[in-house]
Amino acid sequence: MINKQLQEIKHALPQHANDEIAASKARYFKTGKGEYGEGTCFIGIKVPVLRTLSKAYRDAEIEVIETLLCSKIHEEKTLALFIMCLQFTKNKNKQNSLYELYIKHIAHVNNWDLVDCSAPTIVGKHLYGKDTSQLIAWAQSKDMWERRIAIVATQTFIRKGSFAATCDLAERLLKDKEDLIHKAVGWMLREVGDQDVKVLEIFLDKHKHKMPRTMLRYAIEKFPEDKRKAYLKG
Repeated sequence: MINKQLQEIKHALPQHANDEIAASKARYFKTGKGEYGEGTCFIGIKVPVLRTLSKAYRDAEIEVIETLLCSKIHEEKTLALFIMCLQFTKNKNKQNSLYELYIKHIAHVNNWDLVDCSAPTIVGKHLYGKDTSQLIAWAQSKDMWERRIAIVATQTFIRKGSFAATCDLAERLLKDKEDLIHKAVGWMLREVGDQDVKVLEIFLDKHKHKMPRTMLRYAIEKFPEDKRKAYLKG
């Protein structure tokens, strides 16, 4: 059954591949030497197609998902994460095993789109209301993607009205040197502001002088023009 499922998926994916899309994605996701996506392989399948396929294979066995997640092909990893999110949402009995699978192969969640499509559901929902020391550990990791997973996972907390973890991690990441972390932190702070602008303003008033410019810009993106300019002037 497992081999049959895997063969079916492996056969279906190339039918939707496109060389021009693959080349475009390779540029967009910075796969050149020394860039953050170096070594990533694309076959050129659009995200809406992968989401449709994930629904078709939403009942895939865990071993099939694991094989896809560990693939060198970006679209196979994306499909695996889409399926994991569907299963996590629909089947409480699978949540622990899906989270453990994610942790086991976290090194394969190694681009910003993979992080952003999976961390809030698989990590955020699993850890909400529980010990968040794992997020702090990831925020201190040398691996940029683990740091991004930590902060983006808190999107789930934010949408449930809990902001403490986001603000704590944002503070820990103020001195991060990576632009992709600045963007992620600013994005999550903006989400905090969407729920409670006072909480965001308290954070900004305390840290605006230390925040990387990109992080600040992302955080205040929805502020009125005059208020945004005031924060940018410091």
